[in-house]
Amino acid sequence: MVALLALAGCGGNQSTLNPKSSPSRHIASLWWGMLIVAGIVFAGAIAMLLIGWLRRAPGLPFLGERENVSNALVVVFGAVLPVLVLVGVFIVANVNVINTTAAPKPGSTKMTIHVIGHQWFWEVRYPGTGAVTANEIHIPTGTRVNVLATTEDVIHSFWVPELNRKIDMIPGRSNRVLLYTDKPGVYRGQCAEFCGLQHAHMSFAVFAESPARFRSWLANEARPARPATTPVLRAGEQTFMSSQCASCHTIRGTQAQGAIGPDLTHFGSRTTLASYMLKNTPNQVARWIDDPQHIKPGNKMPALGLTPAQIGQIVPYLESLK
Repeated sequence: MVALLALAGCGGNQSTLNPKSSPSRHIASLWWGMLIVAGIVFAGAIAMLLIGWLRRAPGLPFLGERENVSNALVVVFGAVLPVLVLVGVFIVANVNVINTTAAPKPGSTKMTIHVIGHQWFWEVRYPGTGAVTANEIHIPTGTRVNVLATTEDVIHSFWVPELNRKIDMIPGRSNRVLLYTDKPGVYRGQCAEFCGLQHAHMSFAVFAESPARFRSWLANEARPARPATTPVLRAGEQTFMSSQCASCHTIRGTQAQGAIGPDLTHFGSRTTLASYMLKNTPNQVARWIDDPQHIKPGNKMPALGLTPAQIGQIVPYLESLK
């Protein structure tokens, strides 16, 4: 049972041991190397214990009671080899791995994105454009991306295990990490620093897309929201603007300019909501609007007391924002 539980943590799409980039491969190689060395040391210690327990004759097997040999073995295995191994691990970890996973130098990347941690969601901005999204980071494949990470409240930690190491997000400071991958895919990320009640539900995803597809996504994301064109959508927009929703969220191109919750300008194009906690479906959106504190206790969105009819108007309007 213990072995099954241990193995259960080694797979999935948020595993450090499932590298999808050069930095993460170096991290995984270091981990495997340290595990092998530790395993050899552990096996040697167990072997010595077994020999001491099973052997009845004095002295070492084959060597007997030769004090000079015993002293030499103590020096070699107790001092020389540990020092050599530790120095080797130090060099690999603090020279090779550090260099490959280090934050990119200014001007060394073609693209920078700004990720801001909140309790409990991720705000993502693309400097130089009007694009703002939440909990879903889009990057082009084959492009070095500089992630500038800050926080609006408490300490958070930005981590995409399959792509690179974690970095802390400390109030009043900024930190950087490189994201890069050659292959399209979806890579799950997580806050790795306890940040409050919903720390475990502060996840996000990195969508790596072909450069052409990414450019199309970014151009659309930079545009203001599409106008409501049908009576149903106009009714939903009116209900949204006349309720507290507009005071907490921004929908660019409308009078909704709130800065407390995520930007909803292109909400309908996202695959999830509530920081990658729920799928973005009409049913889940309705559940979230009706009672967000039941789903994610402690988050900043209150239950607004909207009627089922009002929620039924808002949901199709939000889903139309693509």
